[in-house]
Order: sequence, then structure tokens, then C-alpha cells
Amino acid sequence: MKKIASFTINHNTLEPGVYVSRIDGDITTYDMRFIKPNTPPFLPNPVMHTIEHLFATYARNSEFADNVIYFGPMGCRTGFYFLVRDLNEQQALDLIKDVVKKCSEHTGEIPGAAAVECGNYREHDLKGAIEALKKYDELLTGYTVEKLKYN
Repeated sequence: MKKIASFTINHNTLEPGVYVSRIDGDITTYDMRFIKPNTPPFLPNPVMHTIEHLFATYARNSEFADNVIYFGPMGCRTGFYFLVRDLNEQQALDLIKDVVKKCSEHTGEIPGAAAVECGNYREHDLKGAIEALKKYDELLTGYTVEKLKYN
């Protein structure tokens, strides 16, 4: 079988950051890498679950709500994929930075975390999610579109 594009990236040299993973027509997939691959500790499932709820909610309530296709975790627990339509790299990076900042400052209830709204509503960690988001927010300070390319 043909190797998929994400498996051709050297995960031994990949650092935390944001990268353009692939472009399919008008849809761009961003690799939001929180953790250096193959370097534990990885993001715990409850933390990832909460980040997913927060980021998806804030992104879909942003000025670019109609451009947001998907936000979800990587199985390796090192980050997330964010798919957008019809945004240039600067708009997407600005959106990512803005949403990460808002998520890192979130107070109150986790959006969509009730039994009627979520298939695993008991597995959340807001405190851990906020800590991971604050660290990622710091990483994104000064991040530019020139850094969106895999090395």
C-alpha cells in the first residue's frame, strides 16, 4: 500500500508547533503538535478530550466558524489535527493562536460535557487541559507562517 503523507514526516526531529500537514483542494489540515513525538509524557486522554471540546467550541464560535471543518486528537496523543476551508496560512495561524489563548483562559463548565451531549462525559480534565493549553500558547508566541513548514 501507498504510505500516507503524515507517515513520511520524520517524527524523530519533529518539534512542538503548528505545521501544514496537507492541502486537499480548498481544505488545509494543520498539525497542532503539543508534544515532541516519542517523548513521554504524552497528553492524557482526559486532557485531550477536554481540549477537543474547548477548541472546537471556541473555533466554531469565531469569525471563521463557517471555515472550520474539524478539530480532533491524534491517536499518538502528541497533538491535534485542525481542518479549515478557504483560509490562508496567516488567517489560520491567527485563528489557532486566538482560540488557544481563549481556551487557556477558559473558566466555568466544559462545553458539551453533559451525558446527553458527550459519549464519554465523565472522562475530562479541565485543569490539565488548561495547563497544556497555557504551555502551547507560550510556544505560539511569536510563531509565524514561515514556521508552518515541516523541517
